[in-house]
Amino acid sequence: MNSYILRRVLQAVPLLFFISIVSFALIKLSPGDPVLSFVTPNMDPEDVERIRKSLGLNEPVYVQYFIWLKNVLMGDFGYSLVNHRPVLTLIAERIPATIGLMGSALVLSLIVAIPLSLYAGSRKNSAVDRILSLFSYIGISIPAFWFGILLIFWFSFKMHWLPSMGMRTVGINSAWDIMKHGILPVIVLSFINISMYMRYIRSSTISELEEDYVQIQYAYGSTKNTILWRHVFRNVLLPVVTILGMSLPDLIAGAFITESVFSWPGMGSLGITAVTGLDYPVIMGITMLTSVMLVIGNLVADILYGVVDPRIKTAG
Repeated sequence: MNSYILRRVLQAVPLLFFISIVSFALIKLSPGDPVLSFVTPNMDPEDVERIRKSLGLNEPVYVQYFIWLKNVLMGDFGYSLVNHRPVLTLIAERIPATIGLMGSALVLSLIVAIPLSLYAGSRKNSAVDRILSLFSYIGISIPAFWFGILLIFWFSFKMHWLPSMGMRTVGINSAWDIMKHGILPVIVLSFINISMYMRYIRSSTISELEEDYVQIQYAYGSTKNTILWRHVFRNVLLPVVTILGMSLPDLIAGAFITESVFSWPGMGSLGITAVTGLDYPVIMGITMLTSVMLVIGNLVADILYGVVDPRIKTAG
């Protein structure tokens, strides 16, 4: 297992290198000039060029990339062009809010999706199964930003039950206040994930119930619920691990959109601000960090395969 993990980590290095090249090139090809954020109406052209030189923007693109790469390998992601603070400091301040939002949505999605999917799969084509299938299709089709705005309209402006934006109420510093602010964004992220998870788990449940070992358990006198939770559930865990690895990019992207809608102070809102302000160092820092998170997530999913299914561990 250790050699497998080391091999996967080594395979991720050229992938991250390729992602950094593509991201840096796309940023440089995008319209706009970050120097304009420093320019004042009365500034001389010589001063503008001096600023450009101090930021290293007068060098060719490939030289700028290698300078950035050298600094990153030394642990320096640069300074924000908008906030004038270290990029790592800005990300470190925002990442707990994003991880908390994503983690809560992921846990809630699994808690809701697994039992509902097992129940729907064990009662194929029943009224409950059709209702839950309709629910999953609606969840997959609804855009996250539209659903978030809809929840804000009803639960914040109409009923005044929950706050509409932010992470804290001014003057209040309590865990319950943070939880109230996180309810709506977590619901938005969870609704989309639950819909996707239900489709996979339901399909896997139906396939498992048609296997021979289920009929053998019936012959031994086991009840349907016992078979469903003791035997089918264990075999359904493998596709659950698979979809977790597949859905991690969507979860991160959804968190960015949701944070923008609810003004949640995480990496998503920081990234949107960086894009609108042409803050290239922050954009690259967030891009590389999310790429590392995706690589780690897929690695964890591969490791969990061997935990869930011993046959994979034996084959490896």
